[in-house]
Amino acid sequence: MKTILNIVWLVLSGFWLFLGYMLAGVLLCITIIGIPFGIAAFRIGIYALWPFGYTAVERRGAGAPSCVGNVLWLVLAGWWLALGHIATGIALCVTIIGIPLGIANFKLIPVSLLPLGREIVRTDQPFAQR
Repeated sequence: MKTILNIVWLVLSGFWLFLGYMLAGVLLCITIIGIPFGIAAFRIGIYALWPFGYTAVERRGAGAPSCVGNVLWLVLAGWWLALGHIATGIALCVTIIGIPLGIANFKLIPVSLLPLGREIVRTDQPFAQR
């Protein structure tokens, strides 16, 4: 079932969201200071491309630097990417078939707003440590 949802997601919204995250990542990687934010954008872009079967969990020991980074991320790119998820989620919820995809879009909003200090893992291993 996850594979079918991922394929429908890819066609209806995943590819466009992925492109948005890749564009944000490239723009953020232009400066040396923005490279960690660009890497976060690439990581979340892969998650937005194929979200079913994966989840985002809080990473222990992320600390104050990730908090400060999340504030900068929110101003630089997070707000715009979250608006993309909101618009796509509302558009998908118009049809009955798109409701699960719209809900998945709404679940991606917290990750798009505050990505630093989070790790994307498979749903069968939400508490796995690296």
